[in-house]
Amino acid sequence: MVQTARVPTAPAESWSRPEEEVLRALAVERERGLDPEEVSRRRHHHGLNRLRETKPRGAAQIFWDQVASPVVALLAAAAGVAFAFEERLEGAAIIAVLIVNTAIGFGTERRAVRSMEALRELGRVHARVRRLASTRVIPAEELVPGDIVLFEAGDVLTADLRVVEASRLQVDESALTGESLPVEKSVEADLLETALPDRRAMLYKGTAVTRGSGEGVVVATGMASELGRISRLVAEAEGEATPLELRLERLGRRLVVLTLAIAALVAASSLWAGRELYLSIEIALALAVAAVPEGLPIVATLALARGMWRMARRNALVEQLSAVETLGSTSVLLVDKTGTLTENRMAVAEIALADQTTVTFEPGNDDTGEFVRDGAKVEPERQPVLALALRVAALCNNAEIAGQGSNGAPGLGDPTEVALLLAAHAAGFDRASLLDECPELREFAFDSETKRMATLHRVSQEQVMAAVKGAPETVLPICSRSVGPGGEDRVLDAPAREEWLERAGEMASRGQRVLALATRSLRESEAFDFDQLALVGLIGLLDPPRRGVRQAIDACQDAGIRVVMVTGDHGGTAWNIAAATGLIEPVEGDVVDFLDARSHPSFADLDDPARKRLLEAPVIARATPRQKLELISMLQQNGAVVAMTGDGVNDAPALKKADIGVAMGQRGTQVAREAAAMVLMDDELGTIVAAVAQGRAIFANIRKFVVYLLSCNVSEILAVSVASLAQGPLPLLPLQILFLNLVTDVFPALALGVGAGSPALMLDPPRDSDEPLVARRHWMRIFGLGGSIALSVLGALILAHAIGKSAAEATTISFLTLALAQLWHVFSMRERRSGWWRNEITQNPWIWAALGLCLALIGAAVYWSPLATILSIADPGRDGWILALAMSVIPLAVGQLALWRRSRRSPS
Repeated sequence: MVQTARVPTAPAESWSRPEEEVLRALAVERERGLDPEEVSRRRHHHGLNRLRETKPRGAAQIFWDQVASPVVALLAAAAGVAFAFEERLEGAAIIAVLIVNTAIGFGTERRAVRSMEALRELGRVHARVRRLASTRVIPAEELVPGDIVLFEAGDVLTADLRVVEASRLQVDESALTGESLPVEKSVEADLLETALPDRRAMLYKGTAVTRGSGEGVVVATGMASELGRISRLVAEAEGEATPLELRLERLGRRLVVLTLAIAALVAASSLWAGRELYLSIEIALALAVAAVPEGLPIVATLALARGMWRMARRNALVEQLSAVETLGSTSVLLVDKTGTLTENRMAVAEIALADQTTVTFEPGNDDTGEFVRDGAKVEPERQPVLALALRVAALCNNAEIAGQGSNGAPGLGDPTEVALLLAAHAAGFDRASLLDECPELREFAFDSETKRMATLHRVSQEQVMAAVKGAPETVLPICSRSVGPGGEDRVLDAPAREEWLERAGEMASRGQRVLALATRSLRESEAFDFDQLALVGLIGLLDPPRRGVRQAIDACQDAGIRVVMVTGDHGGTAWNIAAATGLIEPVEGDVVDFLDARSHPSFADLDDPARKRLLEAPVIARATPRQKLELISMLQQNGAVVAMTGDGVNDAPALKKADIGVAMGQRGTQVAREAAAMVLMDDELGTIVAAVAQGRAIFANIRKFVVYLLSCNVSEILAVSVASLAQGPLPLLPLQILFLNLVTDVFPALALGVGAGSPALMLDPPRDSDEPLVARRHWMRIFGLGGSIALSVLGALILAHAIGKSAAEATTISFLTLALAQLWHVFSMRERRSGWWRNEITQNPWIWAALGLCLALIGAAVYWSPLATILSIADPGRDGWILALAMSVIPLAVGQLALWRRSRRSPS
């Protein structure tokens, strides 16, 4: 029996093994690479270098989501009963309601899903590999463990690699770890216990090379990579049903029980009273029709769709209708730092000059910016030391500005060097022009051990200037002089150097990356050494907060939403960004860094004090993807409705687990966008605030129209039930009830559902996640208002018989009384704090349009012969109209009086 040769695999913890050992384990020579036969064998074993793609919601799933609700099931059952008793018109009308509701919801969500699919990246990624001792470019999905990959600045890495050669190599790992600064990479092995963000010998799939070049051997591909492990967490993270879905489901179940109970009770009482079986069942059917709010699915769907369209106009793309409302009930907003609160790019913030002055830099919207000192704008060309500092920063540099001011892609190269170029360019110092003026003679490349670099430039026929930048702790000790206000040299002694080091430490404590700038004049024939330098100043850079973030956080806090930063970045950086954005008060000790606390590798294992500290922390640094998942679960178990924002691969599992995940559309990775329920097309946190306000308005509108619909239906139930139990004539017939539920209910309710909402909603605290859509106080209001309408209808029926109207005319009068009373009833849906005339109802143009349409349809029901015949309606005459109109106003007066009394008891 022939045994298949074992496929070589990378050793565990490849970052802690020497590169020779990793290459040996993978059975590959660096200079030769793999041969085609071995590549084929390994691909057969490991599979293609692909991640599992999230399957988008198909048409069938979207359709099922529209019909899978208790209210829809109840309506379908009512239609079935109607057809069983040959009440085809009732059955057909109910089926029409279901078709309209399903079509609206299906169409809106399908359009959103297609928009999300359009965001997915379509281009194929390639990689440069060495195979059979020659370099070739192959599709990235064909990489296998053991491939030797070559890369340089600008390349996106497409597999997990162990570094085997590195030249000034830096990688942007922010999408994976949340670390905003590029990470230096080297061949030397790391310690076994080194955490992923600190590993220098490893490169990871999905990250980008920002500087230098190198080679690496593939150690993991596809789902075996770190990116694949995070994708697996996304798959394991269970999506949560939205609060609105849960509330509507609970309400639907209650309506099912209520409808069946009422129908059975009235049918039994009717039989007990001696009525025929068919008549008793017809009465029960009429009550079932009255109890079911046929308009609820349509109005809820359209209200959510309207909110979805409004959000889309505000650059917030929502894939699922019910998620629109979820933001309105959010009580905790978890935000990532890099790319969400910050720009995810470095920018010059502060320049401490050797002439003892400090200048701040405020970048503009393009490649401009302002230099400010003591609150006043300064012109760099008139400030000799500032001008020299910016010239040194531009000359001692290897980056390039792409497009001279393209903010979308500001430059190529190390982000820190790009930031220095942008600041110099804003001052009018273009590197290309400077090099024409001062040609570069030589470069002393950045050394990771000495942490400094220098370039030599000819400034005259005999004179050369050295431009030096580097870490303050390595540059300051070799400075013997500093540059004075007029450009003259001053002595820099040991105590002065110590003061500058303290200054650098103080700048670093504010989250800045600090570089020292120095210069030296020498003759062209003179050899350059890193000594006898003249200090020009310190320059501080940081990943700046995004514009509008502070205002967005303030608005969230005013709305009672607790904002928490959860990042994989260092605690000091996170704390400073939190202070700069107003997330926390700048008090020492606010940073909670559980990842660095070795006793807490998992949030799930925390004791009660640590758990309490975690749940109350405003900043959580160095968090892993799994810890973010655990944090969200803990908050949800604590009763919070959690929204999560993010843009990186490391955010994707948490985006799916949250009640609503919000991904960034411009900077966001494909994995993050697919895991989220909402995508911000402008990447602005302020868009979330607008979405929260829209979500709150939607919920308030849904609650208004639910109270409106149910109080209308209760009035029908009470009117028919009382008449049936009293063995009197029915005030309404089944088709008349269905007509009212589809006309006088739906259109005013729809107008309520699309109202703009009150700005005061953003000053209220979030709703309790357990608060039902219809609370006890709302049920009392429903039965109170519904009872007043029912009494008016029964009163109109009695009075109609008293003035000699026929049975058909009397039923028509009670029908008209109910129809008009339900129309006027919409004015009782205003907030109790609003005025009786000028309020959100009277100022809603859709309300007046709905009233006009309904009045026209009611008139058609009376005077258009075909419809009047179907509904069994007779002309009530002039006195009948007057009676119906007079009786219909009584419930409106009762509703306004109730609102006035409530406002007196609780004015706020």
